[in-house]
Amino acid sequence: MSVTPSYPGLYIQEIPSNSHAIVPAPTSVAAFVGYVHPYKNPGFDANGLTPVVELFSFSDYEKYFGGLFSSGITDAALPRAVYQFFLNGGSTAYVCGLRPGFVDSAATTIRLGGAGGTVVTGNLATTGGGGITFTALEPTDVVAMTVNVINIRNDPATSTRTMFDLVVTYGSRVETYRGLVLPAAVGTTDFAAVNGASTLVRLSPTGANWGAPFPAAVTQPTFALNPLPANPLSTSFIAADFLAAFAENGPLDNIEVFNLLLIPGVADNAVVSAAMAFAERKRAFAIIDPPPQAPAVGIGTPAPIGDWMEGKNGLSIPRSQNAALYFPYLNSTDPVTGKSTPMAPSGFVAGIYARTDASRGVWKAPAGLATTVLNTTGPVASGIMNDPQQGVLNLDSVNCLRSFAGIGTVVWGARTIVANNTAFAQSMYVPVRRMTLFIEQTLLANLKWVVFEPNDEPLWSAIRSSIEGFMLSLFKQGALQGASPSQAFQVKCDASTTTSDDQLKGIVNIVVAFAPLKPAEFVIIQIAQLAGQAAS
Repeated sequence: MSVTPSYPGLYIQEIPSNSHAIVPAPTSVAAFVGYVHPYKNPGFDANGLTPVVELFSFSDYEKYFGGLFSSGITDAALPRAVYQFFLNGGSTAYVCGLRPGFVDSAATTIRLGGAGGTVVTGNLATTGGGGITFTALEPTDVVAMTVNVINIRNDPATSTRTMFDLVVTYGSRVETYRGLVLPAAVGTTDFAAVNGASTLVRLSPTGANWGAPFPAAVTQPTFALNPLPANPLSTSFIAADFLAAFAENGPLDNIEVFNLLLIPGVADNAVVSAAMAFAERKRAFAIIDPPPQAPAVGIGTPAPIGDWMEGKNGLSIPRSQNAALYFPYLNSTDPVTGKSTPMAPSGFVAGIYARTDASRGVWKAPAGLATTVLNTTGPVASGIMNDPQQGVLNLDSVNCLRSFAGIGTVVWGARTIVANNTAFAQSMYVPVRRMTLFIEQTLLANLKWVVFEPNDEPLWSAIRSSIEGFMLSLFKQGALQGASPSQAFQVKCDASTTTSDDQLKGIVNIVVAFAPLKPAEFVIIQIAQLAGQAAS
């Protein structure tokens, strides 16, 4: 504010600084798209999408999306990838869940769970037309669920044969409930003790005449909740489900900033293309999985991963400088079945990205001996390779996951999916491209104050001061090449970048140039022997 002088003397006036601090953008917030639990979910919109939820642990995922499941009917790659992400170092994620379903042999799309969805049920009849319907809360096609009604006896309150105990078994999980009583009337339920606690089943009365007891012949009935589908399965992957997730102004598009995009277990050309385009629009980086059955080497079917990358025999994988592909699938213990199961690598790798960003910075390649992958016994057998075989895949822009004796499984590649294209030489390496995206996201988020300011030298000077301060902080952290700041970066915003015509149009142009660090991908050691030296 201005000072109005009235007496001879000194007046002090504080002038606000024109400097605006720049807060670095996050670098490893992951966005996941895929099928969620078929029977435990937060609900779906008209496009079959769940609300997008921000998660900070896998416990959060279990709370909102139902956790892990194992099924041959619907794809279970998403929850497994989220699980591996947090286990390997991830800290923040968004999930856009898709409604599970499958296309049966009659070309009919059948949805699981939710309003109007198909569920797995079993029924236990009482006399008089009544009964209990048991509805499974887990898929039962891979892991069987058994319901055992035991100790049927008289209810002391009514002296009728309506009291029983219940044991529900699902893999290694067992739930036991004592002293349950059949509801006394139609439309009422006495199963709150089960329905409020069980993660395996829901009980509901069916039919009429709930006052009737169990028949005398019923002692300890045991039955399995039969798996779906009744018709042979055709496919559980529906490309249109994923394409809806990438729609403009959709739930995921409305997330302002995320850095990593994953579609775990998906190698469909149309979906991967849409994911890459979406990542480019959001200035994010996509971590792509290979075709599940593709081996490291071989001839015939399934085609080796190199054929996919080289476009042989009609095969192809979309390309983008904002993406990297990791190979092969990794073996890990399925917490549901307890068996070793091949899992898509993207969730593991996204966790490695986050761990490396936290310990070293986004400018460090998420690869090397320090990137030990947790919760895996190593690559699947078809993906094991030697150094020369990896050399071929490396030139094809395939980032390999390798196991080394005494070290474990590590990420052993850091190339973008366009690394072998000379037109994208500046985006050859993952850390270089991610560093560029990080700077772009940071400046976009922190320069909004510029809008509607007077477009002249005072503004340009303030812009330069803010950006130079941010770039200098990166230089001091060792994030840029060069022995001095002038060699590491340049910031221009003056009359040479913003002409008088630009000013008339309300345009201010800012040029930020930087020298990124590139990983030492090939280390060549030359050894020579000294000959004819006299001993001293």
